[in-house]
Amino acid sequence: MSVIIVLERPEAMTFNIPGVEVVAAREYLANPEFGKRRGLKVFNLSRSYRYQSVGYYVSLLALARGHRPLPSVSTIQDLRSRSLVKVLSEDLDGAIQKSLSSLTSDRFELSVYFGTNLAQRHRRLARQLFNIFPAPLLRASFARNGHAWSLRSIRPIGVREVPDSHRDFLAEAATTYFSRRGSVPSTPAPLPLDLAVLLDPDEPEAPSNEGALRRFERAARDEGIAVERIGKDDFGRLPEFDALFIRATTAVDDYTFRFSRRADAEGLAVIDDPESIVRCTNKVFLAELLARHKVPIPRTVALHRDNIDQIPALLGFPMILKLPDSSFSLGVKRVDDEREFRERTAEFLAQSELAVAQEYVPTDFDWRVGVLDREILYAARYRMAPGHWQIVQRKGERTRYGGVEALPLDQVPPRVLEVAGQAAGLVGDGLYGVDLKTVGDRVVVMEVNDNPTIDRGYEDAVLGMELYQRLARSFKARIERLKRREGP
Repeated sequence: MSVIIVLERPEAMTFNIPGVEVVAAREYLANPEFGKRRGLKVFNLSRSYRYQSVGYYVSLLALARGHRPLPSVSTIQDLRSRSLVKVLSEDLDGAIQKSLSSLTSDRFELSVYFGTNLAQRHRRLARQLFNIFPAPLLRASFARNGHAWSLRSIRPIGVREVPDSHRDFLAEAATTYFSRRGSVPSTPAPLPLDLAVLLDPDEPEAPSNEGALRRFERAARDEGIAVERIGKDDFGRLPEFDALFIRATTAVDDYTFRFSRRADAEGLAVIDDPESIVRCTNKVFLAELLARHKVPIPRTVALHRDNIDQIPALLGFPMILKLPDSSFSLGVKRVDDEREFRERTAEFLAQSELAVAQEYVPTDFDWRVGVLDREILYAARYRMAPGHWQIVQRKGERTRYGGVEALPLDQVPPRVLEVAGQAAGLVGDGLYGVDLKTVGDRVVVMEVNDNPTIDRGYEDAVLGMELYQRLARSFKARIERLKRREGP
């Protein structure tokens, strides 16, 4: 994507950023040539975004032209909401108090330039404000009441409102921001589409290894998609992209879900989309959904405080107990007798009003079937860890895994593929990993994962690059569908 900065008076921009074009706001609005350009990132530095102002129309027409404006129209609306500012003041309370605790005055204004601030001690707060209100230049006003600070207002500012003493830092902040990988094209012919891959570098069991990420990046480039890896601090940059691929373990109550929701609201193509995360990460929901649609599952009961005494007679021992939002076999326990059942039940119901109790189905391996766009992508056998009943065994800090064997689809029982497709289709049309067990002719779904593992050398062992090419083509098709809905 090409990058332009739009402001009313280009001469107010007293510094140059390599690879970034500076355009007058009225030129952008009136010149039909800009309407013909595709794949523009538009950084709107207008001095006002009030309704029907020049600044407002720059972001609005950028959206209509299929460009990526910052701030977006939704951010402009958010900046006008006093009730939202009040709620955010509460959400950011810890960061506000820590950043401003040493100040002696009762009023303070914080300038946020491309997500950062002149003072090191205020940069975390500046980043959090930018993540919530992604706009190039912001000014936040705070007031102290007793010993506590609160956010009173936040508004966008124009370049002319930046004090002379801050100009050098503004130039440095803007240059640093645009010099990030992918922000400024490094070649004369940039790729037309931008995709962000959300990663957690500290995650020990990430959904994709380095080899898989590189293969996907290569496949995406072949489809005209530039890929940039981002982390949890890049929330405010989402409007720059056309798509988001989450390759960090998802949960409803953490940053991955916030990224998914914001990306979806900004009109990005998203895998995993927020609805899939909600549906897949809760095992109580999945059990109810699959049972209602008569998808075969093990005998399963929603466990709560009022039916504890009935569960052992219904399922017998051993049985499996699951916390609703567990992943990677965490929060999934086998209980072999009444004593263990009572102990685990008390532990689980202290954390959640509902849990899942399920019959124990012993097998040598689980099937994992990858489904993308309601079509089977790959199939593999996940063998149990040696001497253990799960594919992962944890003993303290030591983790052991069973083997993974990808198979050609014609070597997979047709019923396994049929049931996997049916289960995934109930969740959505994204990317899913359906776990199943087979006992004789019986096929049962254990769960549907919204963030399935795709590692080079394992899940891609049969398809190789074709797996990543299909992923890249899916993203391209999703982006194009969304752009058609947005108009020309």
